Amino acid sequence: MKTIITAAQTREADRYTIETTPIASIDLMEHASLAFVTIFMQLYPDKNTHVLICSGTGNNGGDGLAIARLLQERSYDAVAVWIARFGSNESDEFAANMARLYNTPIPITEFFPGDEFPPIPQRVVVDALLGSGLNKPLQGDWLRMVQHINQMGKPVVAVDVPTGLPADGILSPTEHTVQAHHVISFQRPKLSFFFPESAKSIRHFHVVDIGLDEAFIEKLPSDFKLIEPSDIQQIYRHREPFSHKGTYGHALIIAGDIQTMGAALLACGACLYSGAGLTTAFIPEMGLAALNTRLPEVMYCGVDELPGMWNRVDAIGIGPGLGQRASWLIDGVTHTDKPMVIDADALTFLSQNREWLDRLPKHSILTPHMKEFDRLFGAHKSWWDRVQTAKEQAVARQLVILLKNQYTFIALPDGNLLINPTGNPAMASGGMGDVLTGMLTAFLAQGYPPHDAVILGCYLHGAAGDQLVADSNKVVIPAGQLVQAIPATLGNLSHPH
Repeated sequence: MKTIITAAQTREADRYTIETTPIASIDLMEHASLAFVTIFMQLYPDKNTHVLICSGTGNNGGDGLAIARLLQERSYDAVAVWIARFGSNESDEFAANMARLYNTPIPITEFFPGDEFPPIPQRVVVDALLGSGLNKPLQGDWLRMVQHINQMGKPVVAVDVPTGLPADGILSPTEHTVQAHHVISFQRPKLSFFFPESAKSIRHFHVVDIGLDEAFIEKLPSDFKLIEPSDIQQIYRHREPFSHKGTYGHALIIAGDIQTMGAALLACGACLYSGAGLTTAFIPEMGLAALNTRLPEVMYCGVDELPGMWNRVDAIGIGPGLGQRASWLIDGVTHTDKPMVIDADALTFLSQNREWLDRLPKHSILTPHMKEFDRLFGAHKSWWDRVQTAKEQAVARQLVILLKNQYTFIALPDGNLLINPTGNPAMASGGMGDVLTGMLTAFLAQGYPPHDAVILGCYLHGAAGDQLVADSNKVVIPAGQLVQAIPATLGNLSHPH
């Protein structure tokens, strides 16, 4: 996993790299600018593209000037530069790159406080105004320039972070920022990129290695870790010869009601296809025909059989489509020590009866979306606060809390906050949470510790959706199609490309 650090810690890493490596600050900036240009050229390979680079006079602006020069050296001959001189400060690196720029044919226009901004005729704008050093809302001339850039409606590529967007901490949905189509971030994605409030500022982000000391970064204190494909390869257990259904555990899915059998079928299907050796469904008897037709491999459990099931299964998933039945079923699951996943209507019951939270077995996995989370733990004004509450509650109650999002946050009982990078907007459709519940339950049944089960389930859930989009360019993925894609996603782990 990669440690996600703050802007202040990134500056520490800059200083440490310069002090311990034979590299000057201006050369490190050159490396960063060249890494930016490499990605920019992939995004806009037509060298006739007209590019406007908007630079401040700090180090982010120095990056911008270096980027202008490097693009021109690579035959992008329609590059122009705006320099925002709205303050008296000028970094040494900016000054050095300014001197280098004078030796090129690149036209430079400087703007001072109160100046009006002309229309932008260029096709693409590079935002190198302020970078990650900003610690207050935009105002004055900076705000005017950012609003002007946005009003032009041109694609924007931001250097490291869009101007006006804090790199970490609470994000205000009302603050003005550059609206970037692409952000090319140095060494690490910024923490703010993973929070929904950043959506208006970032469409896509890319991360480039600029040569900072990785060992130093990984030692910096941070609760936030980004899950990587290598983590999944290390966690996943490949199926061995002579294994059998008993090797892979017995999962119990408690789900469905008269009008919501679809949720139960999705959860059971996901559990089956995620590798549970046996899957049993506790559903209303009227759903038995649908279960036998859709998933003949899944066994049925009736009300009379349920008390005996607690000791026969290895993991429990409860909640999808459960309706009012949740009120009496929660009592049963809190009397077992089997690992479990709690979702949907079971979470609703807990929010209405919060004393039951204290009865949950340790390391139970809760999978709320934003509204379910706020019903459980109180209303929140920002996602930053919501994630901090998830951490506090996970530690205090020794639970695993999976807070669903475009980038899902996983709060662990040890205080770590993991960020899952997989998944896409095509998955924003009903039933996706039911599929995730089934997958998590399957991995618990197979003997994965809750920590590993939630990493695997969350990552592979999103990866299956990403593969569907990549293969067919779908803009909407029904949950049932995601269930069908799970075996291929698991197959990619066993036979990586």
